[in-house]
Amino acid sequence: MSPVAVYVHAPFCPSKCGYCDFNSYAMSGQIVDDTVAATIKEIRSSPWGGRPAKTIFFGGGTPTFLSADHLHSILDAVISTHPPIEGCEISSEANPGTVDASKFKSMRQSGFNRISLGAQSFVPEELARLGRVHGPTEIGRAVLAARDAGFTNVNIDLMFALPGQSLRVWEQNLEAALSLNTDHLSLYCLTIEPNTRFYKLNLKGMLDLPDDEQQVSMYEMACAMTAAAGLDQYEISNFAKPSMQSQHNLCYWRCEEYLGYGPGAVGRVGDTRYTNLKHPSRYESAVSSGEKLWCEEERLDETTLRLERIMLGIRLQEGLGTGCLDLDSIHGLEAKGWVERRTDRIRLTPEGRHFCSEVALALA
Repeated sequence: MSPVAVYVHAPFCPSKCGYCDFNSYAMSGQIVDDTVAATIKEIRSSPWGGRPAKTIFFGGGTPTFLSADHLHSILDAVISTHPPIEGCEISSEANPGTVDASKFKSMRQSGFNRISLGAQSFVPEELARLGRVHGPTEIGRAVLAARDAGFTNVNIDLMFALPGQSLRVWEQNLEAALSLNTDHLSLYCLTIEPNTRFYKLNLKGMLDLPDDEQQVSMYEMACAMTAAAGLDQYEISNFAKPSMQSQHNLCYWRCEEYLGYGPGAVGRVGDTRYTNLKHPSRYESAVSSGEKLWCEEERLDETTLRLERIMLGIRLQEGLGTGCLDLDSIHGLEAKGWVERRTDRIRLTPEGRHFCSEVALALA
């Protein structure tokens, strides 16, 4: 059986951030224990049991909101059900405010080998506005704790174009992140999503967001500073030391198959994409009673898969093979200066990165 990427969703958080539209809940107590047990049961009874894991990723929510024992038990179920291939990347997202040295050490001993820290900002006022539970100093402490525990692959997530954020403050955030010498940086522009607190505030005109020109300047600053620090931009928003790219996310961007476990987890196998029941209580009840776990199921025809391959693949620095693309469309994009051709592949130019969606639609 061919190896597959495995995703585990841990839906719990200390609090719900104002910008977050992920499937997450500020819950604690018995529901957490019950959901962990249900996730383990779902994994161990998987119809895809036996397929080796090429990557394993714990996302959320905040996976490190769970106890070390919970994390170990879930990972043990994954490894038993999907034996990892040699060199398998086993990642967990982590909030700097929900980890300590002992938890990182336990996670490393359990088999995790990559940590992704959701820092988002190093500025106290920005963290408070976002609703984060950690402070700036906890980010550096978390990186040191991860290193001391034996993690040699550490990522930091940052967000830019935050309410009230200036170009100078964004530069300070980048300087702080780069000073920690992590192996990977994910730098995302804030997106105002429906059904979030930020969305409601923005409708009322209560968010002072940077304009498009400022956002472009922030992004270009990030590209320049990461390059000067020796990080390769291998995807529009992701920067890594050589050979330290996120292997799990590369599976998504290359439109490969992935399995999803846990409340609200999404998976794609063959031409089927599915989403598990989202609320932890409903999910746990369905697992316990043997009901169907999927709340959404989509059959993907070749046209849809082709569009997704283009939209995701063009984000990568490696670009797309030209074999299945229309040459007239490529010529038109080259004339605009949005793509460049290297033998039998095309990729976005620095200017083209600002028009990724337009490029994908032109190629589709």
